Amino acid sequence: MLPLSLYVHIPWCLKKCPYCDFNSHAVKDKLPENRYVDLLLADLARDVARYQIDRPLHSIFIGGGTPSLFSPDALDKLLRGIKAQIPFVSDIEITLEANPSTFEFEKFAEFREIGINRLSIGVQSFDESLLQELGRVHSGKEAILAAEMAHKVGFENFNLDLMFGLPKSTLAHTEKDIRTAIALEPTHLSFYQLTLEPNTYFYRYPPVLPSDELIFNIQQHCQSILAKHDYAQYEVSAYSLAGRQCRHNLNYWQFGDYLGIGAGAHGKIRLPSKMIRTQKHKHPDRYENEFETIENVIEQAEIPLEFVMNQLRLKTGFSFTHYENATGLNAKTLEPALTKCVQAGLILERNGNYRCSEKGWDFLDSVLQEFI
Repeated sequence: MLPLSLYVHIPWCLKKCPYCDFNSHAVKDKLPENRYVDLLLADLARDVARYQIDRPLHSIFIGGGTPSLFSPDALDKLLRGIKAQIPFVSDIEITLEANPSTFEFEKFAEFREIGINRLSIGVQSFDESLLQELGRVHSGKEAILAAEMAHKVGFENFNLDLMFGLPKSTLAHTEKDIRTAIALEPTHLSFYQLTLEPNTYFYRYPPVLPSDELIFNIQQHCQSILAKHDYAQYEVSAYSLAGRQCRHNLNYWQFGDYLGIGAGAHGKIRLPSKMIRTQKHKHPDRYENEFETIENVIEQAEIPLEFVMNQLRLKTGFSFTHYENATGLNAKTLEPALTKCVQAGLILERNGNYRCSEKGWDFLDSVLQEFI
């Protein structure tokens, strides 16, 4: 059976960042921790019954928003409630997204005690001027202290988020960020380019960004530094030490199944007769008052594109066996697009495994267009 993961969305932040297009809302009053946790557990119970879930969870990812704003007690109640409904595999990965402000990293030890065993810390940059450009609420010093605190309290596995292509940034800025991050010895780094997404402040009032040529040079230069320090790129924007890939995200990209609970959360489940995507109402008030799961069937003709759109993000690619197990379809449904991409040098085949070439990664949109 396919691995099963759970995504939990907690949508509140101290403030909305100008580049953020995630479902997040600035805190106005006291956080409704207990009420929201009760909603999450009731939401999960409905999905467990509806989809007749009978397999254990192999990962949980608590994202947002800024879920580390919640108290350890509230998150403990959440995790205990989840485990009461779905058993955990013995080595389950439980990730919590956290911001590196002093208020939040002081809770890291308690997060570890309740069973959270992986942190994803939203650093973005260590440079004070760049953090101000991004509207972040933490300082570069706090970001360093947060990583040091993660080590101190026993987190053997944590990620640091870093962005490049920021307003007023240079190659020197980003190289310093990368080297600072490496010195903090995370097991995983997310290194991705700032993009101006619709429905954000930056999209409405675009800042001046570095040129495309400079951004490309920054990316190539910093990728070489990461490689020299044993951070292997296993996905478009993910780098890890050996054996420390994010298990939860790998399940997404390998077309596994996952439940999504919380305001705006998405899921994907393969049922005996169909494959569906699920979504919950985005706004917290509507999520509470109109408690339902919105289902969309993934039509059979759409599944090959859905699969390769995720799988080709990974350096390892995929095999026909995995395709058939994950989708329930015959490998012939990938044709003629797969053969055409191989002949064009966009996809490489070796011993029955298919992955993007370097050219294919650079033109991934063109590769995916063939499967539409």
